[in-house]
Amino acid sequence: MAKTPAAQGAKKTPSRAKARRKAALATPTSLPTNAVTDIAGAMNALLADTFALYLKTKNFHWHMSGPHFRDYHLLLDEQADQILATTDDMAERVRKIGGTTLRSIGHIARLQRVADNDADFVTPHSMLAELRQDTLDYVVRLREVHDLCDDHDDVATESLIENWIDEAERRAWFLFEASRGT
Repeated sequence: MAKTPAAQGAKKTPSRAKARRKAALATPTSLPTNAVTDIAGAMNALLADTFALYLKTKNFHWHMSGPHFRDYHLLLDEQADQILATTDDMAERVRKIGGTTLRSIGHIARLQRVADNDADFVTPHSMLAELRQDTLDYVVRLREVHDLCDDHDDVATESLIENWIDEAERRAWFLFEASRGT
């Protein structure tokens, strides 16, 4: 049985609607499509890691204990604030180049490479050591994305990443120094 023109049009509507939804997010950019795809993917993975590192830092901040409680508690709160402050710049950079970014906690969970720590108790020394290593691993991933941006001549994203590397290295240094002798 032949489909009527109305039935044929109805069947095509969802794909046209989907195309219109995507078109609304198509930010003009001078970067080639493959660069946008590569950089947006890498930046979204970094963004997921950033949210995971933020939440782990806050977890340890909330569950800190021991004789250095106040100093460590304040250190982790300061570091968490700095980590969270980068998330908007990361997501907005993805959008500026024409990509789309994270949409949910589930999306973060699928992309994050920073391991969660759901333990009921973690010693202060272990908290600092774990965050220090996570931060050093994060710096490695920042450098990898920096190299990818360099390959695609995306100097604006490179510039942002250079600042995030400096901030993360400072956090790792503070975590190292705070944990010496414990």
